[in-house]
Amino acid sequence: MDAGPRLPRETADGPGSEAQLDDFVGAHPDYDEEEEERKYFRRKRLGVLKNVVAASLGGTLTYGVYLGLLQMQMILHYDETYREVKYSNMGLQDIDSKMLMGINVTPIVALLYTPILIRFFGTKWTMFLAVGIYALFVSTNYWERYYTLVPSAVAIGIAIVPLWASMGNYITRMAQKYYEYVNYKEEHVQEQHRAPRGAYNSYIIVFQTIFYGCFHLSFVCAQMPMVFFLNKFLYELNHTLFNVKSCGTLSKGMLPGFNTTVLQGLPRSINLLVVESVLMAVAFLSMLMVTTPCVCRFHQQVLILCGSAYRPTEEIDLRSIGWGNIFQLPFKHMRDYRLRHLFPFFIYSGFEVLFVCTGFSLNYGVCAIGLENLAYILMAYGFSASACSSLALCMLCLPRHTVLLAGAIVHAILLIGLFCWAPMPQHLAEAPLLYVVAVLWGLGSALNKTGLSILLGMLYEDKERQDFIFTIYHWWQALAIFVVYLWAGLPMKAKLSIMLLTLLVSVLSYGWMEHKVACHIQHRMPKIPKPRHKVRGYRYLEAENSDETGSESEREHESDGEGSQEQPRGPQQHQDCAYKQAVGEEDEDRLG
Repeated sequence: MDAGPRLPRETADGPGSEAQLDDFVGAHPDYDEEEEERKYFRRKRLGVLKNVVAASLGGTLTYGVYLGLLQMQMILHYDETYREVKYSNMGLQDIDSKMLMGINVTPIVALLYTPILIRFFGTKWTMFLAVGIYALFVSTNYWERYYTLVPSAVAIGIAIVPLWASMGNYITRMAQKYYEYVNYKEEHVQEQHRAPRGAYNSYIIVFQTIFYGCFHLSFVCAQMPMVFFLNKFLYELNHTLFNVKSCGTLSKGMLPGFNTTVLQGLPRSINLLVVESVLMAVAFLSMLMVTTPCVCRFHQQVLILCGSAYRPTEEIDLRSIGWGNIFQLPFKHMRDYRLRHLFPFFIYSGFEVLFVCTGFSLNYGVCAIGLENLAYILMAYGFSASACSSLALCMLCLPRHTVLLAGAIVHAILLIGLFCWAPMPQHLAEAPLLYVVAVLWGLGSALNKTGLSILLGMLYEDKERQDFIFTIYHWWQALAIFVVYLWAGLPMKAKLSIMLLTLLVSVLSYGWMEHKVACHIQHRMPKIPKPRHKVRGYRYLEAENSDETGSESEREHESDGEGSQEQPRGPQQHQDCAYKQAVGEEDEDRLG
């Protein structure tokens, strides 16, 4: 069978064929590599901004749901008629006291397990796990029993420090990644070396400001169940404050003489279920905002909201330093004088946020203008703190101590004023002054919280240290909250005196720290061990440590002298290096 005329070989393989091949596999004439690179890193920067907003909103919704549900639960369980009619002799007050104990006591041991959780699960998945525990706490309120409420409260206590430590670490890492995507042409970024000192500062300031601007809105979100549901069941102040004789600085404990019947009508069970279902849906939404698209295909558009904080090889390096070292490093970091001098500020940060939610709002606010106005006092505080968080942007052009000292001055003036002020019970004329104090306290809280997180991000730029630093910060906060839980029965003057003394010590200690830093006094920083990778089971193809951020001489300069001298390689290290070299040569031969 005739196959037809054949083309000469020189024609088939001639210049025309080569031209067609070049057109097919060659570069497109309109392709601009630099422009495509610029678009790629612009998408990366937008992704980082999306991560920050999603994490901030997720934290806001989580904490808002938790506070709102706990507040509504405490008010309902406080009412004597509600307890007798709904739950008879179940002992709700005893259950509530054990719940509060579980929430406030359990974080004492959080320093022992938080770094291990963060390194084992990763920063983002620790956030997801902790938010899931908060959602579990919401779900247990569908069936209020001792064996549901108390264990979930203990779980909340376990999750408090890991959640906020991983959240602070995540926001700081996003600021560093944004810097890398902005300066992607710089040599130290391309080589994954240490950035110049202070290069991340402006991005840390902006991102932490965004986070706390959203986070303080959680105090507003927490009042929605009160405003839209519970307030219509409350008695007016003439009934609830009938036996209250003293308020403010003259009071002792938690509002003595407050009426044990605060509900003029009992809410229907179906209405309570609707409210709890809405809170559960919001808690589930916050869980979706801190996870990835690999969970399920159906929710893919929602689950991409929060990306990873580290590259996969970085995650491997972070957990490959050994679990014993991960357990010890938080304690070793406390030897750094910069961190030790900030301990009083950490403690005061825990004091002030719980004082405004309990001491001020109850002994000053509710005592003077009634329980029906509690939600509006806390909303004024939340809106003020959220708006005033933007004042932390002043650190872009002012010295870094400005924000912390300004917040301390505001709170010192307010504490002295509260020490001298005893509003009259059932006196609605005190309302404007109460709202002014709440707004000013929100200003001080915003400067305190935002300033501390920014300062920690500036002082500790190494990505392998930040989870330890934020764990220490939030652990001291949790200890302070535990102290506030213990002092509930003290006179108000004693509480205010303790807070004022702590604030004074905080300012003096912080000023001394800044003085020592300005004098270039060497700080004692523990050396992070090098990752120890197991070569069995998988091939770690990186020729160098993928988490290396600078030269060994820089690390020696930051270390405290322990093991700073380079040690001779042992047999196992020689075997690892030989293995990596052999793997690299084998891969090159295969590719060749």
